[in-house]
Amino acid sequence: MTFCIGIKVKDGLVGIADTRVTTGSECITARKITMHQHGEHSMFLTTSGLRAARDKALTYFEDVIAESDQNYDRLYKAVNGFAEQIRRVAHEDKEALAEVGLPFNLHALVGGQFERDPEPKLYMLYPQGNWVEVSRGSPYFVIGESRYGKPLLDRALRYESSIGDAVKAGYLAFDATRASASDVDFPLDVVVYRNDQRTMVEHRYTREELQDLSDWWNERILDAFTQAPNGWSDTVLNKFDTLAPRA
Repeated sequence: MTFCIGIKVKDGLVGIADTRVTTGSECITARKITMHQHGEHSMFLTTSGLRAARDKALTYFEDVIAESDQNYDRLYKAVNGFAEQIRRVAHEDKEALAEVGLPFNLHALVGGQFERDPEPKLYMLYPQGNWVEVSRGSPYFVIGESRYGKPLLDRALRYESSIGDAVKAGYLAFDATRASASDVDFPLDVVVYRNDQRTMVEHRYTREELQDLSDWWNERILDAFTQAPNGWSDTVLNKFDTLAPRA
């Protein structure tokens, strides 16, 4: 499984991806997020799903970008270009994969801004090559393992959140996922795009770099659980007092 998140807030974009890849009983570390930055073109792309399909689609797309980058003046055009490569790989490999019981499963997040985009954009692509754009009402997409981090994101993250809080929320969603899913783990790749500078930066975080935050957060969760009001549970627990003793 994979944990990849794209976030759009008022000040820019955040992309976060874990690096654990499981193959049978083996686990390896592999990059799941790529950056493309050329002139006024800034874009990150991250994927989840069958790695063989992902690598093939990305390789095809790299050729397309090298040949046609100047034709992409808006991000959605590059997204359509990647969607074409997803469909191409599906056409080439879907039947053979099905014969050995493997579904064609490739989701992607693409975020960035090109010269004619009025603001940064964030899209999620499906295995069929169609896509949706993030909305201000729900300013993030998660692909891969989304169950464990979503409650925190829905409570804490808003379009008006600072870009620092977006990075923090994305990390804590990853931390919740890592605690419950054995196939999601460090190192963690983080990409940030700031509107005021129209450029992207990235950093790879190790477990050791973020252990203090994980410990702090875990302690606060346990403290909050211990201190949460519990008088309401007396309504059901007190019913034991009305039961007749068993012989």
